[in-house]
Amino acid sequence: MLEGQKCLVVGSGISGIGAVSLLEEFHADIILYDSNEKLTKEEVEAKLPEGSKAVCITGTLPIEVEESIQVAVLSPGVPTDIPLVNRMRERGVRIIGEIELGYLAEKGRVVAITGTNGKTTTTTLVGEIMKAHFGADKTFVVGNIGMPYTLESMKTKEDTVTVGEISSFQLETIHTFHPAVSAILNITPDHLNRHHTMEAYAAAKEAIASCQNREDICVLNYDNEYTRAFAQSCPAKVVFFSSRESLKEGYYLSGDRIVKSKGGVVEELLNIYLDMKLVGMCNVENVMAAIAIAEGMAVPMTTILSVIKKFRAVEHRIEYVATKEGVDYYNDSKGTNPDAAIQGIKAMSKPTILIGGGYDKQSEYDEWIESFDGKVKWLVLIGQTREKIAECARAHGMSNIKFADTFEECLKLCTELAESGDAVLLSPACASWGMFPNYEIRGKMFKEYVNGLPD
Repeated sequence: MLEGQKCLVVGSGISGIGAVSLLEEFHADIILYDSNEKLTKEEVEAKLPEGSKAVCITGTLPIEVEESIQVAVLSPGVPTDIPLVNRMRERGVRIIGEIELGYLAEKGRVVAITGTNGKTTTTTLVGEIMKAHFGADKTFVVGNIGMPYTLESMKTKEDTVTVGEISSFQLETIHTFHPAVSAILNITPDHLNRHHTMEAYAAAKEAIASCQNREDICVLNYDNEYTRAFAQSCPAKVVFFSSRESLKEGYYLSGDRIVKSKGGVVEELLNIYLDMKLVGMCNVENVMAAIAIAEGMAVPMTTILSVIKKFRAVEHRIEYVATKEGVDYYNDSKGTNPDAAIQGIKAMSKPTILIGGGYDKQSEYDEWIESFDGKVKWLVLIGQTREKIAECARAHGMSNIKFADTFEECLKLCTELAESGDAVLLSPACASWGMFPNYEIRGKMFKEYVNGLPD
């Protein structure tokens, strides 16, 4: 397959190291390259597994090396339109990514989940359902959720199931990736600094079903204009879910109950207030998607509902942290775009001090500000986007706005502003880059601060 081929792995993060590990199993001739000139060759070599034969290069890639490459494996953070990649593509170099590479070693069935928001919660929940039915030793949860696919796919067998959270970045470089069940939870503006247009972003998401056929299933959100339109051209059998419409076929919310409609028979499945530990309409949609995916994998409904009833919120996604001096604190650090952050504020039932701001992904904030609906007492802003968000908020009539230069200053300010009966919500509507390595660190710092407050 790749034996003896000269393979360039671009990026030395966790995905790149995973790619090297799998390529070594394929007996490829590997070069690990990172363009970061601040990294030394020795620092990159230290990341490699013991015994690795990969050659490491940092800074500028020598032209003679570039012209010797037959296959390039791009880490998700590497844009597919940079000059290096364009030159290799023009020479006929095979350009793939972590997910495609992992799939080359896959022996079992695959569930693949994408969407602007809800991926992590849905993937985690589906993973728990698969473990309950197929067994924890026969279920692998991989992809954008944390564990690289390339580190797990060699362990798969004919009777295993791999559940993958797949980002738009990862979907740009697939060619043969073929899930038995795929899902696109929603498509809303995000990562436009990378994809440039909504059409390109939507196309990247829709690629998750590109190798599927009518024997496969694609779960789509009926309420989202992009996913509903995609149903017309989707090559797989489409199964819809909806939180707004009654569907003749599919899963939908009827009052306070999730129901299944099939062949003219409507079956009540669960009460969203009595049977779920998750909060917010976004999680109702995630649960409906998970049910549709699991049924697509022939898991009994009794097993599906049993897992859902015990399942708690994923860390950093509308996660209750603690109540301190009568103030409830919620960590929604994974609200890294306005649409995700809308779900966070919708889940709040108390007057809220909201922390927003961060890295600028060229998002617009009007709909997020409008969703405050009188709940937000104070908007405390940090990061690169704080002026842009403040200007938008003022245009919508909001004046209770404060700036903080550091995260620590921001947290201290929030505790001073909050009164007993209020909530403090970290739901920034922006990525964490610039101030934090990732949204997880941002969320963990928030929780550490809150847990250190007096009761």
